[in-house]
Amino acid sequence: MKQQASSRGGAVWALVITSVAGFMAALDNLVVTTALPSIRESLGGRLEELEWTVNAYTLTFAVLLMTGAALGDRFGRRRLFLVGLSVFTAASAAAALSPGINELIAFRAVQGVGAAVMMPLTLTLLTAAVPPARRGMALGFFGAVTGLAVASGPLIGGSLTEHVSWQWIFWLNVPVGLILLPLARLRLAESYAPEARLDVPGTLLVSGGLFGIVYALVSSTSDGWTEPLVLTGLIAGTLLLGVFVRHGFRAKNPVLPMRLFRDRAFFGINMASLLMFLGMFGSIFLLSQFLQNVLGYSPTEAGLRMLPWTGMPMLVAPVAGYLADRFGGRPVVVTGLALQAVGLGLFAAVLEPDVSYAAQLPGLIVGGIGMALYFAPAASLVMSSVRPGEQGIASGANNALREVGGALGVAVLAAVFSAQGGYGSPQAFTDGTVPAVWIGAGVVAVAALTAVLIPRRGRATGPAPESSEERVSVAA
Repeated sequence: MKQQASSRGGAVWALVITSVAGFMAALDNLVVTTALPSIRESLGGRLEELEWTVNAYTLTFAVLLMTGAALGDRFGRRRLFLVGLSVFTAASAAAALSPGINELIAFRAVQGVGAAVMMPLTLTLLTAAVPPARRGMALGFFGAVTGLAVASGPLIGGSLTEHVSWQWIFWLNVPVGLILLPLARLRLAESYAPEARLDVPGTLLVSGGLFGIVYALVSSTSDGWTEPLVLTGLIAGTLLLGVFVRHGFRAKNPVLPMRLFRDRAFFGINMASLLMFLGMFGSIFLLSQFLQNVLGYSPTEAGLRMLPWTGMPMLVAPVAGYLADRFGGRPVVVTGLALQAVGLGLFAAVLEPDVSYAAQLPGLIVGGIGMALYFAPAASLVMSSVRPGEQGIASGANNALREVGGALGVAVLAAVFSAQGGYGSPQAFTDGTVPAVWIGAGVVAVAALTAVLIPRRGRATGPAPESSEERVSVAA
């Protein structure tokens, strides 16, 4: 009886620690968006430098997620979780103390490294600590907390920026991290997968390829597409990604096994996720600034006005989960992505320098409902598209592709914004935002069409994975 109570207590501690850590990592994806005008006023910076304050985090986060999981498997999941949390906390403090925009970008990249090590291990540690009978409930709670971070990011960032300072969007992580570190050391159990192998060539290829492409997209806004460095980034980045794909087919233990994409369900949900985040993140990057720079809202007011869009998943997710159970995940995801595309289109159709909030509201609500319908069944579709032994790789791949989509979305839509408008006047900002958001809507519509590829009740058909026994020892 005593042992059962101790096990239950360990599960509760694991749920609390991993959920709070996951909340911090997810929050830092969007918390910066409503602070961008204040950061620009405080530190200076051109459009491309503002892009990098977002992309420096999402890019390092994306390309190192699966490497972080592999490091934890090999050297100890709790140990690497503590390393990632320490790096994330220290980088948050450094970002808050940044004297200039370049330093802020650098420390945001280091934050992403810490999050990439920490985030994939939260689910592994939580799954190991919670009994199978309660695992679904625990993972549901973890998912809800992560969703809350995404929903509240613009509001928290806006409130701290307006009422304290933009630096506090980073200072907020420091006391939380310092509290979690000793708790994680004392309350989480250590576990290993001794046979796990690192794919250093694969990580270098995908990191270099993505950096080259995103660098070229961001730099094109100021340097033009014919600039040698821009062309070099595009060509070299594309070539490196091509070699990475080939490596994923041929290597023995690749960081991303390309054979998984032969399965229609896995290919469909992952490509839909990448495109959805591309359209959504790029649009949020511009719309959060539009509300402040053009309509004159304060950071807090901008965050509140975005809640019908970003916060809707918290209200609609239970209904979406029921619909997914009743009709299957595919129709719910396709409907959600279609509604998200319609929402962005409605928003783009009404944007003017003097647009009323009432005119914006339909697009925000429809887009928010669409986002909720996508998020609820997406994780289940990813997990059900592969065999049980491959679910860790599948989850890491899906998270990485979503982050890559976000980084590309900010870069692509900001390039459109820069080509059609700018920061010169409210009208110029509107002229750049409207075509960019229309393109975001189109990309999400393509994501809906891609999701149609998912089989109605598909089952994983990939080859059986190699298995490895895990050794678990309870922390002292």
